[in-house]
Amino acid sequence: MQTGAVEIHYFAAARAAAGCDSETVADVPATLGQLLDDRASAHTGRTDAGMSFAEVLERCTFLIDGRNSTRDASLEGAARVDVLPPFAGG
Repeated sequence: MQTGAVEIHYFAAARAAAGCDSETVADVPATLGQLLDDRASAHTGRTDAGMSFAEVLERCTFLIDGRNSTRDASLEGAARVDVLPPFAGG
């Protein structure tokens, strides 16, 4: 765990399944994947279509401080994570 905190912002289906727009995590793990796994076990909500938070995360794109990131990305020094499900429409 790193010191400090990271703010997570959820959008669209991720927001619906998480049940919140954002949250702050004080005990930040080393990688984005570890953070996502932790949040998936903490949030048990579902979208209107019945998808669990963990199922939504499987389809998402993630930004760490505005940069596209994969699950193995380090969270050292990170201040913000954005969780972006695929968006429909044009």
